[in-house]
Amino acid sequence: MRRIFQTVSWIALAATAMPSILFLYGSIDLDGAKLVMLLGTIVWFVATPLWMGRRIEQAAEA
Repeated sequence: MRRIFQTVSWIALAATAMPSILFLYGSIDLDGAKLVMLLGTIVWFVATPLWMGRRIEQAAEA
């Protein structure tokens, strides 16, 4: 489960950073960039605390 939350948080972090680069090159308009960045930020803030700062389950069981 930890690996899933890590993957989701990395994708959300990319969704927060990439729209600014796409806007710079003219591939996306400003409203679209703002929307994708907002959604990425919300998903990142939800997903990251679910895995960060916790021990790996296998190490905790040993």
